[in-house]
Amino acid sequence: MNETFTRPTLDASPRRIRWEIAIVLGLSLGASAVYSVVSIVNRLTLEQALGDQSASLNTSLSSRPTFDLVYQVLGVFFDLMPVALVVFLLWQAGRPHLGRLGIDGTRPLRDGLGGVALAAAIGIPGLAVYLGGRALGISVDVNPAALDAYWWTVPVLILSALRAALTEEVIVVGYLYARLLDLGWGRWKIIVGAALLRGTYHLYQGFGAFVGNFAMGLLFGWLYTRFGRLVPLVVAHFVLDAAIFVGYPWAADTFPTLFG
Repeated sequence: MNETFTRPTLDASPRRIRWEIAIVLGLSLGASAVYSVVSIVNRLTLEQALGDQSASLNTSLSSRPTFDLVYQVLGVFFDLMPVALVVFLLWQAGRPHLGRLGIDGTRPLRDGLGGVALAAAIGIPGLAVYLGGRALGISVDVNPAALDAYWWTVPVLILSALRAALTEEVIVVGYLYARLLDLGWGRWKIIVGAALLRGTYHLYQGFGAFVGNFAMGLLFGWLYTRFGRLVPLVVAHFVLDAAIFVGYPWAADTFPTLFG
């Protein structure tokens, strides 16, 4: 096991840490998980079959292009505040300042290339899980790029991919693993628990998304506890989401039977 994933001396009581975790998750992905559970219950109790339903990501927020852009940028900025919060909470006086988040800045090129390779390795299996879920009727039709077409559409979609990558990996892996380790959780208990959280806040897309993201969480968790590097996970997540967000319109037009 890597040096990052070793239990440090507690600087706060377990009770305080539990409250801190609850607050951080309540401001971010824990809230998303609760809404997602409510969403899937709502979907399952509709007369329309789950496979006939749809979900749209990155939707327009105003019919006026300038204000739509302003709203999109503000949304990304404020959604990253929980990331800033956990950076603040786990910042260390000594170097590496973000060591407890698995970030030390010592090998950016290697971390970046590793993230791209990881994205390539899981991209096709991830697509297969989505298409399999659609075929089985357990996943909704997801449109990941429902923005109107403007000059700023692609940059905003890339920003949205960066937001998702930073929010999920920094909070669900870097922060949550550190704090659960502080509470005495074992390695695999943390990996499985975090993976369950990751799958749960994707439940609004259907059960296929839950399974796919749970599996991704297990893989990312194992890699993190093995190598202690968060940046490759962020890069992999960003590359995957950017490719999906930007490439979806082309893929939907080219392969309508797959994405319809």
